[in-house]
Amino acid sequence: MPRIPLQPLPPTSTDALAARWLGQLAERLADPATDRALLCRETLLELAYPAYRDRWEETVHDEREPMGTRLALAALDPRQITLEPEYYGDCDQARFQRVKPLLWLWYSFDRLPIGGQAVALGVQLRRLLAPHIFKRVGRNFKCFQQVEFSFGYNLEVGDDVVVHRHVLLDDRGGIRLGNRVSISDYANIYSHTHSIVEQVDVTNAMTILADDVRVTYHATVLAGVHVGENGMVGAVAVATKDVRPYHVNVGIPAKSVRVKPNAPRDGDDRLRTSREREG
Repeated sequence: MPRIPLQPLPPTSTDALAARWLGQLAERLADPATDRALLCRETLLELAYPAYRDRWEETVHDEREPMGTRLALAALDPRQITLEPEYYGDCDQARFQRVKPLLWLWYSFDRLPIGGQAVALGVQLRRLLAPHIFKRVGRNFKCFQQVEFSFGYNLEVGDDVVVHRHVLLDDRGGIRLGNRVSISDYANIYSHTHSIVEQVDVTNAMTILADDVRVTYHATVLAGVHVGENGMVGAVAVATKDVRPYHVNVGIPAKSVRVKPNAPRDGDDRLRTSREREG
């Protein structure tokens, strides 16, 4: 098959402005005294409702203003909204409340005209926010729009990881993404499961995608699954069990249908999953 790499595009007239805006956000996030909820609110006000930038407080409490307008403005402050993971019994509220404003900024940006399909600015903003949300994130993290998390703080990301549109990374029990992992559009990676008898009976389990793993379109990886190095979960597949390194698993439940041609020779330790190496 032909190699078709990404092509460079010429700069836009607003690149310098975007760099200054991102630099300002970076400075505020680097300051431990920054009120993250206020930072989120002020940033979203500038992007979504600039006319209310200097009168947010008075408008939200002004009975003469339309109620919908007041609610919309109030929702720019993450302290005025709730996110689903806050209701989970195993949510560490101290940790979650610290990352919540940045998750809300991330999600809200994606739903604004300036976010949407604007690739370059969106990738840079998410790359800026990720180290302040995740447990760990490596170099050159590239994330497209409409990606969501459970807690955020239980996610470990290696170098050169790419996460495409509309992906769910349920890090409730922990997710570890190795270097150069690629997750395609509409994929779901879970790290918790419910009992078939009692829904509140929840089991959390670390889910691991090793180096160079690919999870393709609309695929699902269930809680506790280890996808080995260079493993691949095919389109619409549901990985219920570990995927061996260099194996391509497809179907529901996903099963191995082939071994990648770049796999090492038999007997190479890389052909075992991390769970098998650990014994």
